Amino acid sequence: MKYQVKVDGRVYEVEVEKVTGGSKSLTMADFGAPQAAPAPQAAPQVAPQAAPAPAQEAPKAASTGGEQVLSPMPGNIWKLVATEGSQVQAGDVILILEAMKMENEIVAPVAGTISLKVTQGETVDTDQLLAEIK
Repeated sequence: MKYQVKVDGRVYEVEVEKVTGGSKSLTMADFGAPQAAPAPQAAPQVAPQAAPAPAQEAPKAASTGGEQVLSPMPGNIWKLVATEGSQVQAGDVILILEAMKMENEIVAPVAGTISLKVTQGETVDTDQLLAEIK
């Protein structure tokens, strides 16, 4: 999708696409805008500390080959409607995802036996595996 963005009176045309994986923070230098020289800093008086170890993410649920139900947005699993191993029909509500104070019904795309990959109260990201239906 193409957008026009106005920054300090200048109009920039940007193209946005959905990507998977990591992200990169952009600065005005990435858009060709002039940057002010950094201010000189005094020498530190204290020896620098070692950087903290990176936080480890919780392991993501693995796919087992069924029809995947992915989260359409980040949010919290407010309520599990279907139970593990139960039979669902296409269009049945399987869980409720709370995002921005709204309750979003997540429905089964196909009929089959459900395998839940999340728990009630869990925080999820966009495109995270919520359930599989075999």
